[in-house]
Amino acid sequence: MKNNRRTFIKLAAVAAAGLAVAPKAAVASSGGHSPAKVNAKAEHAKQWAMVVDTTKLHSAEEINKLAEICHKTHNVPHIEGKKEVKWLWHDTYAHTFPEQENPHLAEEVHHRDYMLLCNHCENPSCVRVCPTKATFKRADGIVAMDYHRCIGCRYCMAACPYGSRSFNWGEPRHGLDLSKLNPEFPTRMRGVVEKCNFCVERLAEGKDPACVEASEGALAFGDLYDPESPVRKVLRERFTIRRKPSVGTEPCVYYII
Repeated sequence: MKNNRRTFIKLAAVAAAGLAVAPKAAVASSGGHSPAKVNAKAEHAKQWAMVVDTTKLHSAEEINKLAEICHKTHNVPHIEGKKEVKWLWHDTYAHTFPEQENPHLAEEVHHRDYMLLCNHCENPSCVRVCPTKATFKRADGIVAMDYHRCIGCRYCMAACPYGSRSFNWGEPRHGLDLSKLNPEFPTRMRGVVEKCNFCVERLAEGKDPACVEASEGALAFGDLYDPESPVRKVLRERFTIRRKPSVGTEPCVYYII
């Protein structure tokens, strides 16, 4: 009887300790996406969306500057070649909008570089195929990753029509300057997929995504379902297109051409 009692007390103590660290563990395991991170200043939306003004942001140098800020913020490893890990990058018009190729567009449009990232689709194909729910859609529309649930099957990569996901083939920390890590965001492990998260950790603090803040007005960000949001204002006033609209994912990144 005494042994059972001692065992019960020990287990209770362990459980209490676990509850004390659970919020931090949840934040780390979900890549900073846990509701535990939310505070009174947090930004809220039904569906976050972004508009990229390619008349203002159209060179590789400009986009690479934003990519560098994004990657430093989220401890994205620098790996060159086919095993590259990227959250934000650039590509040509033909590769970005293969379904909307128009030979009569201004030549300058074809020579621009276009900023690419996860589209945080309203109907994300990556979420449907993930067997462990490591890829999931949040209540605010952001398609998030729980790195500890990811088993590295890469079904989500095969399902994503935009090439927005990267796989960690090796140890990600080997591609990082450990003296310059951002302590506010977790690093990943070998064998998991990662991608842009629309800076959920910044939204939880009432801040815009890092790339939006640094874009000098070239990027608009807001709630797609709020008529007064910056995104809706731009969409009312300017003509925009989206990537591969025919696949039915309803991407939430729009481009002013």
